[in-house]
Amino acid sequence: MPFKAFLLDGAVRAFRRRPSFSKLVLVFAASGGGLVAYADARTDQAAESCQVPPKKKVVVLGTGWAGTTFVRNIDGSLYDVQIISPRNYFAFTPLLPSVTCGTVESRSITEPIRRIISKKGGEIKFWEAECFKIDPDHKKIHCRTNIATNLDGNGEFCVDYDYLVIAVGARANTFNTPGVVEHCNFLKEVEDAQKIRRSVIDCFERAILPDLDEEEKKRLLHFVIVGGGPTGVEFSAELHDFVAEDLSRLYPTVRDLVSITVIEHGGQILTMFDKRISKFAEEKFQRDGIELKTGCKVVKVADKTITMEDALHEKSSVPYGVAVWSAGIGPHPIILDFMKNIGQGNGRAVSTDEWLRVNECDGVFAIGDCATISQRKVMEDILEIFEFADKDNSGTLTVQEIKDAVEDIYIRYPQVELYLKSKHMKDIIHLVAASKGDAEKEAVEITIEEFKNVLANVDSQVKNLPATAQVAAQQGNYLAQCFNRMKECEEKPEDISISGDLHLWVEDKQLQNSQEIGSL
Repeated sequence: MPFKAFLLDGAVRAFRRRPSFSKLVLVFAASGGGLVAYADARTDQAAESCQVPPKKKVVVLGTGWAGTTFVRNIDGSLYDVQIISPRNYFAFTPLLPSVTCGTVESRSITEPIRRIISKKGGEIKFWEAECFKIDPDHKKIHCRTNIATNLDGNGEFCVDYDYLVIAVGARANTFNTPGVVEHCNFLKEVEDAQKIRRSVIDCFERAILPDLDEEEKKRLLHFVIVGGGPTGVEFSAELHDFVAEDLSRLYPTVRDLVSITVIEHGGQILTMFDKRISKFAEEKFQRDGIELKTGCKVVKVADKTITMEDALHEKSSVPYGVAVWSAGIGPHPIILDFMKNIGQGNGRAVSTDEWLRVNECDGVFAIGDCATISQRKVMEDILEIFEFADKDNSGTLTVQEIKDAVEDIYIRYPQVELYLKSKHMKDIIHLVAASKGDAEKEAVEITIEEFKNVLANVDSQVKNLPATAQVAAQQGNYLAQCFNRMKECEEKPEDISISGDLHLWVEDKQLQNSQEIGSL
């Protein structure tokens, strides 16, 4: 290769290796014997101006159904995602009752959180620690690691955030009943399921020991479940099958002494579901020989007996071998402290709006069992709804005006559609027509007072979502999709519709009213 070509090739390769060279000047002498090379290594100003802004930091508290589903679905290339939880794995909690009886092994229902995030794009970090304080005013959270080490310090650290997703779940609610913590088993974690399994087997082993009287054997083999919710009902059914199919063969001498009792404070089990489901479960329990005590409240748990009180305030005690407490859930201490700081001290869970935003907290979201959605009431916004639908400002609503607004009403207030279904009505027009008696449906016009009367009872369909894995997963997925579209919403807000035009109309009207009141 000629020398000049060699130098030129080397200069070009150097330029390719250093793209920051904004200028490269090569000058050859006319005689062909010399070369002057000049490279300007100054950073291109245009490149500087095009630098990508830093990603906003999203901190997720919890690795349960809500938090893990959120992490699985969020676009890691858009955010700096950081996960903090004292548990470094995800557990498939609906199968915990199966773990108690050995139907499935615990390792089959768990997945390390680091394996989950390794499959995601972008940089997602995880720290095994517990958050003990949330500071929404300064957008910081205070954490403490529970990992035992010989290192100096108390293991505490602080993390700031742009967005905070609270998904810490809930703990078992004992209602301050004496003896529950000391003598009952819970079923919230994998470790709880393993402990229950060992306790059940231990009761059978002790029951076949010689020199035990029959009453003591019956006590050891009496399994009591407090709470007729999904967890209690599923565990009772699993335990019955475990005894009937496995333990009765392994311990044939005591199989006829086994009994299972479910104690429920309410009038029926599975109160959060359709009554037909509750009735089916109760009939199944009756066929399987599972005793169901409804309308009974547990007031004390001792070492070997449970004391309960019925609707007539009469107390009775039953002996037991293993007691499982699944009478409801309550907030973790961090949630209680957080709610107190933001003025929600009287609630059982963090209150959010329909978009899972914590009320009065910028950049904070709450999902899963630690949160509850405060659905807007129709009667709170009835005037704004009427004005939105009254396009001609006539003071009355025609059938066509109602039809034009009905889709937005359904989106903003889902209880309206639920109420219509409960009344077996096709749409809101039939509800309006029914209030007018024999009038022709298409000729109906209603005033604001008549509109109030028509929709007066629809808010009765507002119900809190049950604290189930399905609900938590749906919320986590929904919130992740919202985050994935957040940048699109900021860049092209005109292309994004949040629950239709009615949502914007109501908020504008309420803002105007608050400003008018404030100026008085």
